[in-house]
Amino acid sequence: MTFYVEFDEDTEKEKEGLPFDIEDLFFRSACESLDYTGCPYECEADLTLTGDEGIRDLNNRFRDRDVPTDVLSFPLLSFKTPGDFETVEEDFADCFNPETGELMLGSLVINLDRARKQAEEFGHSLKRETAFLIVHSMLHLQGFDHIEEEDRVIMEEAQRVILKKLDITREASFEE
Repeated sequence: MTFYVEFDEDTEKEKEGLPFDIEDLFFRSACESLDYTGCPYECEADLTLTGDEGIRDLNNRFRDRDVPTDVLSFPLLSFKTPGDFETVEEDFADCFNPETGELMLGSLVINLDRARKQAEEFGHSLKRETAFLIVHSMLHLQGFDHIEEEDRVIMEEAQRVILKKLDITREASFEE
């Protein structure tokens, strides 16, 4: 598995100041998300950490919403059924990295400003909030959504199960 982490110019100074290893958290959260769906491929994805202004710009450019949000997902594949990789090779052959053979899932962008605020509001650690946002976004890259109530329930259950397997629950994450 190949997972890239990048800090944009707004968050570069925070790279050394995070109270946890973001690369390790991304790797473990992403792998657990892929295990949850039974993804049969080695995959790659990238994570960019930004702030309110950076994500507001992306949200405006790509979703026509001129407001900051906590996380954005940019999937390279679309799924008829969330997490169903059965037809990926025939439908998305161009999404396999020709150098590594890994399935390129897409990109995640996390707003560290919003993650800090939400962690404080919910009374848990920044690590827990960041793990939640990674899992949430990784599920989007695998076709999950939460627009319809039925889909929201399915996605929330997936998030809960994955975070529990990571032992990053609200109850277990008051430190860090």
